[in-house]
Amino acid sequence: MSLYIIHYSFLNPGETITSEKYAQEIDEMHQKLQHLQLALVNRKGPILLHDNARPHVAQPTLQKLNELGYEVLPHPPYSPDLLPTNYHIFKHLNNFLQGKRFHNQQDAENAFQEFVKSRSTDFYATGINQLISRWQKCVDCNGAYFD
Repeated sequence: MSLYIIHYSFLNPGETITSEKYAQEIDEMHQKLQHLQLALVNRKGPILLHDNARPHVAQPTLQKLNELGYEVLPHPPYSPDLLPTNYHIFKHLNNFLQGKRFHNQQDAENAFQEFVKSRSTDFYATGINQLISRWQKCVDCNGAYFD
């Protein structure tokens, strides 16, 4: 199976994520999953790993996930180690963006899109595959933070 990013979006300047906005993003992601990877959606249901941020655990989000049949993996508090975006993608994105200056939001979005397109499927597979050992390490440490 090829691994790649199928959905991302940007907030407008000054906009914050709400549970309603997050539920909308989940719905959009689900539509793309259905179109691109029907087998992933047709199993018992997709599995989602996200942290315990307020919009992620709020009622509108939980209702949307239940409606779509998603299984949500438990995420220990204070464990950013478990999100591939935090320990893998953002680390490399930070290096990619080092020293770049953006004159407007579109420039920043274009740079992100350039980064996503410049990564191979092996890059994403590495991040996902590391999740297994990171998850076990977090469980063994009773959810304590590690790097």
